[in-house]
Amino acid sequence: MIYLYQNDKEYDYDVRAIALAFYEREKIIAVSESEFARLSAGEQGEENIRFLSLIYEENKITGRLFDKTEADARQTVCCDYHDHEHCRNEVCRFLYRLFSEFTGRTLPWGMLTGIRPTKIVMKWMEELEAAEGVAPEQKRHSGQDVKMPETVRASLEKRFSEAYLADDQKARLCVQVASREKAFLDAHPYEEEYSLYIGIPFCPTTCLYCSFASFPVSKFGDRMEGYMQALGRELEFVSEAYACKKLTSIYVGGGTPTALSEEYLKVLMEQIHRLFPVEKAREFTVEAGRPDSVTREKLQTLYDAGVGRISINPQTMHQETLDLIGRNHTVEQVKEAFYMARETGFTNINMDMITGLPGEDISHVHGTLEEIFKMKPESLTVHSLAIKRAAHLNMEMDKYQSLVKGSTNEMLCAVDEYCGKMGMLPYYMYRQKNIPGNLENIGYSIPGKECLYNILIMEEKQDIISCGAGASTKYVFPEENRIERTENVKNIDHYVNRIDEMIERKKKYL
Repeated sequence: MIYLYQNDKEYDYDVRAIALAFYEREKIIAVSESEFARLSAGEQGEENIRFLSLIYEENKITGRLFDKTEADARQTVCCDYHDHEHCRNEVCRFLYRLFSEFTGRTLPWGMLTGIRPTKIVMKWMEELEAAEGVAPEQKRHSGQDVKMPETVRASLEKRFSEAYLADDQKARLCVQVASREKAFLDAHPYEEEYSLYIGIPFCPTTCLYCSFASFPVSKFGDRMEGYMQALGRELEFVSEAYACKKLTSIYVGGGTPTALSEEYLKVLMEQIHRLFPVEKAREFTVEAGRPDSVTREKLQTLYDAGVGRISINPQTMHQETLDLIGRNHTVEQVKEAFYMARETGFTNINMDMITGLPGEDISHVHGTLEEIFKMKPESLTVHSLAIKRAAHLNMEMDKYQSLVKGSTNEMLCAVDEYCGKMGMLPYYMYRQKNIPGNLENIGYSIPGKECLYNILIMEEKQDIISCGAGASTKYVFPEENRIERTENVKNIDHYVNRIDEMIERKKKYL
């Protein structure tokens, strides 16, 4: 617990964000000056109680972080802190150094708490181009091999490390991802197009860590027909509303799309082809994430429908962990589904893994990577375990507390090393709240097999129209530097019964 006293709340959000980066899931309680003095002067009490005071004076902030032992850290920053545009980073560096001095720790991402660090580097790269007088039509990127001059790369990495106090590996990673993303975005006028996301909220079982719209087929399978009818109506509306725009990519996620019966999977593919110009889209992805939902017939249905990229997701290649997190499939089934997809003809297969799963340490991560290395997928998406509010893992934390150690930077560095051996490069990245260690989620691929949809949804350069229960649509207005969102309800029955309302929500922007 941290007791917090501030005589001004100018930077309250940043104070809390940086405090939680060092002390995950800790309570921060704001108190008055008199309460702070009373509590901090009291007798020895509970362990793990800390006291943080921030005193704002004219052009100066003084911080003190201490406990009832001898641990005591003090920092001061002198700046016009009311000028957020120019001083926010300086204030955040001051806060970070205060916590770093007190704990004796540094964080891989330094003071950075935002979820999309590549946006910072992308902006810097665009500023460099503008300074050099590079017009949009002069950009020569093909979207594949990007050769950034070494001096420019080194300069960007140094600037990132100094501005955000990040370590060298994270600065390198961020610049590498940003340069690849920018090459893809420069290669095509994506902002004039849109992408389509279709959510299928059914799964064989609900995983312990999952907070998505996901309903076990054993209990909700009888809702498939009604759901598919409602989804068809929403897709039909979107196809008409966006008939004048080109479709960049289609991404079918979930849940687990292949949890649909073979009959309804065919219905879905037929709906997509009937309503949208699939053959003109640059990409068509379907998640076949759960191996226990994959059959040869379903894979053939996807392949015949022109799906070019699928995802088969083990999350871990350790059976005891799979059992613990409720995946209800075996390691062997992962391999069988993967090779079955290869035999069907798929040449772009992604695999997902999660670092920091309950009971797992660095040796488990190495073991999972070794097994994935043998299968040679075209891309690997790596998630650091996030403990979401709505996940069973969070709601039953007392039961799993001793097993949840979380992801570590050592694990992600191991991923980076293995992906390099597989000929993969990082191409998109984001961070989430509630990730222990404030670490990242990152996608790697061999050149030419990147998922364009992943890049587009991260960089927010075009409308992402999302259909289905729990789907979130994002509308981008670049001229106004504005993004709007509409959300669909998560509950299947509510979605089916309120489909007209879901469509009306979209009409406001479409």
